[in-house]
Amino acid sequence: MKLRLGALLVVAFFMITSMSSCVHDYICQCTIKYTGTPGLPDSVTHEYNISDTKKKAKSTCQGNSKKFDKDGIHAEENCDLY
Repeated sequence: MKLRLGALLVVAFFMITSMSSCVHDYICQCTIKYTGTPGLPDSVTHEYNISDTKKKAKSTCQGNSKKFDKDGIHAEENCDLY
């Protein structure tokens, strides 16, 4: 009985450790580039942290990429995981 309980605890410990080790902190960097008219600002870059698995963090980060058009000004925001 003691051997089974010990083995069960060891297996549970390794399962919990392996599941929690997949979550890391990643940095999502977004760069906004403006085009269309003279005098627009240079590219702007901002970063924020994502704490998740790499696949989900990459999907969340790249999902923030957008394109904007207003009054002849075109802005494109490209986000990627670093």
